[in-house]
Amino acid sequence: MTGPAGRPRGCGIALKHQHYRALAETRPPLSWVEVHSENYLGGGRPLAALEAQRAERPVSLHGVGLSLGSAGPLDATHLARLAALVRRIEPALVSEHLSWSIAGGAYLNDLLPLPYTEEALANFCAHVGEMQDALGRQVLIENPSSYLTYAHSTIPEWEFLAAVVARSGCGLLLDVNNIHVSAHNHGFDAQRYLAALPAGAVQEIHLAGHARRQVGEAELLIDDHGSAVPPPVWALYEAALAHCGPVPTLIEWDSNVPDLAVLLAEAAKAEARLGPVEAKAHALAG
Repeated sequence: MTGPAGRPRGCGIALKHQHYRALAETRPPLSWVEVHSENYLGGGRPLAALEAQRAERPVSLHGVGLSLGSAGPLDATHLARLAALVRRIEPALVSEHLSWSIAGGAYLNDLLPLPYTEEALANFCAHVGEMQDALGRQVLIENPSSYLTYAHSTIPEWEFLAAVVARSGCGLLLDVNNIHVSAHNHGFDAQRYLAALPAGAVQEIHLAGHARRQVGEAELLIDDHGSAVPPPVWALYEAALAHCGPVPTLIEWDSNVPDLAVLLAEAAKAEARLGPVEAKAHALAG
């Protein structure tokens, strides 16, 4: 595979099939793109479109189906197909989620939260290690959004994530919207969560919008990736940059997908915040 390699910089967007033609025709100065790995395991036109993007800019593979948190063994066939895609695309980054979605052979169409216990931590770290061994590279783990907690959880989510990094050697994909959503839903301090994460492990940031739902007397935030990044998430993003330094950032917009120009405008808003942090880091390093 030829084309740009190495760690992406600046702000990218999630690559959607709706934008294949617009990207090919307009060729915007886009830093990098990210895709859900599972959409490209079958070959055909989607894979050809991804390879065309990879020839022009770095690509990140973001998995949603490996279910690292499941108690049983990983799906060996799925892992082998993912490894083949990684070899073919040579992505800049590969990531998965702190979640589970498979139980008893049933595949659930959701990223479900884990009980934060020592047993779950050992199981998750073992699966991360298996994934990294199969791919021959470090992977990033994304913090989840959630709407319930387990009564028998004994470890705060931020401490659980930090322990996964320490034990497995993985990196982190910091989803700022997910922190905001979960902090609202569960009543914890988003700034405390952020400050507890190992800054050097954060290699990618996600930004997205969310929806509001009234459930009885409670208002829940739902991580639906269906709208522009709201002001509280931008504020938390600025705090994340202060904590982690200049980290490549992605605009996620997976439902109600808008025109490419709207996504590029959101990316420009992130660049306006990320650029000065990059310049400051470069000046200090030089």
